[in-house]
Amino acid sequence: MKKLLLLAIGLTIGAAAYAQDAPKIKVTGYLEAYYGFDFNKPSDNNRPGFVYSHNRHNEVNLNIGFIKGSYESDMLRANIAVMAGTYANANLAAEPGVLKNIFEANAGLKLSKTANLWVDAGIFASHIGFESAISKDCWVLTRNIASDNTPYYESGAKITYITPDGKFTAIALYLNGWQRITRQNGNSQPAGGVQLTWKPTGKITVNYSNYLGTEGADSIRVTRFYHNVYGIFQLTDHFGLTAGLDYGTQQKAKGSDDKNEVLSPVAIAQYKINSKWALAGRVEYYEDKNGVIIATDTPDGFRTTGYSVNIDYSPVSNAVVRLEGKVYDSKDKVFVRDMNPVHNSATLTASIALSF
Repeated sequence: MKKLLLLAIGLTIGAAAYAQDAPKIKVTGYLEAYYGFDFNKPSDNNRPGFVYSHNRHNEVNLNIGFIKGSYESDMLRANIAVMAGTYANANLAAEPGVLKNIFEANAGLKLSKTANLWVDAGIFASHIGFESAISKDCWVLTRNIASDNTPYYESGAKITYITPDGKFTAIALYLNGWQRITRQNGNSQPAGGVQLTWKPTGKITVNYSNYLGTEGADSIRVTRFYHNVYGIFQLTDHFGLTAGLDYGTQQKAKGSDDKNEVLSPVAIAQYKINSKWALAGRVEYYEDKNGVIIATDTPDGFRTTGYSVNIDYSPVSNAVVRLEGKVYDSKDKVFVRDMNPVHNSATLTASIALSF
């Protein structure tokens, strides 16, 4: 009897150890359908050119849907996800062939048995900004202008280190370019960046990210240096605040010391009424006088303030129904209404998002 008991204990411990070390394979998915109405009523049903997510007018459509497979063991990890939707059409238009449908595809190797140090290579989510392509994870339904006009995705390799207490993460990246899977034709220069994230408590996140690379063919290429900093503060169980600032420079010409600038502050407040209902508001400003990111061919360039109000209903934890109203007000007439340039744009967007 004693031998049987010892044998049973041994088998239990062995099974537990095997289960802990065994690779984990998961299949997950995400789908977000939306309807957007632009009160400027664009004739081609496309939102302005600087809008890349939820960018269709007066139609019910799929913003993004993807299926993802992931593999994880003690020393290896991998992810692959394929997608469809208007997000993919707008953001990956420059990518060749089937790459337009790749949301994520990467593999990683742990470099140390004791330290949380990894190297990953492939296609992965951008290291810049706090609003991702997955709207359900964002406080506001649509993206702010800076998020829509910085990379959603990037390709290359990265090294990630996380401290033992999990409070600090440092990432160094080697990239193929500014939101590019394939490198720009004629450009032989790789790009890079860093990301530093500090989470002193479960309710505070402070992040700094940057990007350094070149734009254009080698004969005329100019250097772009972009910075993004933000903080997310869950001040109470019901109220949270996010504040961010983007600042970028780009050479006016190859070899020149003169630079054009891009500046964009943004603030979002969210109030959770209860476990199912939440309200959010966003104020943002985007200034790009010389068309580094957003070209307008107007005297003062793109200098636009945006205001958004959002209401969410989550009947279950993995689904949310959302409604957002948004207004843009620009110094120059950068929008079009009835074939005439105007200063303003107003939109109403509704969506339903589900993760599984």
